[in-house]
Amino acid sequence: MDLDVFVAAHQAQWARLEQLLGRGRHLTGAEADELVALYQRTSTHLSLIQSSAPDPMLTGRLTQLVARARATVTGTRRASWRDAARFFTAGFPAAVYRSRRWWIPTALLSTALGILIGWWMATHPEVQGAIAAPDHLKELTRPGGQYETYYSSHPAASFAAQVWTNNAQAAAVCLVLGAFLGLPVLWILFLNMANLGVGIGLMTSAGRLDVFLGLILPHGLLELTAVFVAAGTGLRLGWTVIDPGPRTRRAALAERGRAALGMAIGLAVVLFLSGLIEGFVTPSGLPTWARIGIGVAAEAAFLVYVFVLGGRASREGDVGDVGEADRTATLPTAA
Repeated sequence: MDLDVFVAAHQAQWARLEQLLGRGRHLTGAEADELVALYQRTSTHLSLIQSSAPDPMLTGRLTQLVARARATVTGTRRASWRDAARFFTAGFPAAVYRSRRWWIPTALLSTALGILIGWWMATHPEVQGAIAAPDHLKELTRPGGQYETYYSSHPAASFAAQVWTNNAQAAAVCLVLGAFLGLPVLWILFLNMANLGVGIGLMTSAGRLDVFLGLILPHGLLELTAVFVAAGTGLRLGWTVIDPGPRTRRAALAERGRAALGMAIGLAVVLFLSGLIEGFVTPSGLPTWARIGIGVAAEAAFLVYVFVLGGRASREGDVGDVGEADRTATLPTAA
């Protein structure tokens, strides 16, 4: 493409579009129709320039012009409580439901890895010795040791806030870094399962696995499920880079990325609830069966939320993406 010739041929149309945009709402019916037509043409011009002869200054100018025109044509819309309600009752659970083929296998394989590491740690004393000195390991696993006092070492509110922040960051990293072919996600999963496996192995070797599970399960069921959902979604995003399907890679990544962003918000709420359990229930004086029961109830509620509400929304066509009016306009492509 000869960029100078292209600009000379269409400069008048762009200038006319800017003129119409400058008039705001004071347009006649014919001028409004002209604005829509010029907006569509300019969008096509921008796409052609980006694909054939990218010029930073011209691309920036036309991008701004198209954005202004789109806002005028489609109108602006403010988020409302109805949008938030729709997100939590349909969009978020639908996104989690639709990615179940990624996060359920991720959960099963990760759990198996954690158990395997725990077994290896418990049955190989030399591995334990390579981690820390025997006195330090005894301090970790003894009654009233660090594994038990960890959950009550800080005020419940501040501890819950700290746990929520750390877990939300880990989930967000899984979602964001998934685009890098999923490799960072696998590493984060391995670190999480290794830490869990070490705890299982050390407490098992000390004959106190029941105590460890009584401390982990109340909050860990929901917390790990949220991490697995984030990891599975990140891996799905990474696979989209490799195989975008019938759409262009850009369009596929845009949809998956918007859904992942929404998932990060939803998972932050889930992890907030998990943090409350970890801060107030896990270190409480409730019987072990009651604490675990609360954790199981929270996990069951989340799964019902995903597979009932999310499944219904998914069957109705919700993919967890933003509304069509809020998406970037795309040009049709040949199949």
